[in-house]
Amino acid sequence: MFDIGFSEIIVIAVVGLVVIGPERLPRVARTVGTLLGRAQRYFQDVKNEVNRELRVDELRRMQEQAMAEVRGIDSGINEEARRIGDALSGVSRDVDQAATTVQDSLSAPVVIGATSVTHAGTPPSHPDTSTPA
Repeated sequence: MFDIGFSEIIVIAVVGLVVIGPERLPRVARTVGTLLGRAQRYFQDVKNEVNRELRVDELRRMQEQAMAEVRGIDSGINEEARRIGDALSGVSRDVDQAATTVQDSLSAPVVIGATSVTHAGTPPSHPDTSTPA
């Protein structure tokens, strides 16, 4: 706190001894020491409080930055989920169209030679191909 060397302390002690006197010097020295200790503790408390406030402000800034990053990540995830949902609905439409096409092709009769065969594999009955009874 103060830059006082040993020689300066000796000068202060001699002047104090001459001015205050030998009877009151120990009591005055104790009082001065007590007051200096209180002043040091007070300055240390103020310094700690300022440091604590600086740390709180820094933590608050870090929290705001982290929340901004979380919001950015959240919006990115929502955008990706929307894009994936759009892609899945497109795939679903394609699968439905393919299923309809396959179903239509299976229900259409297949002509083999002169006889048409349904998908079940049984030839349809034609009036001209039936045997007389």
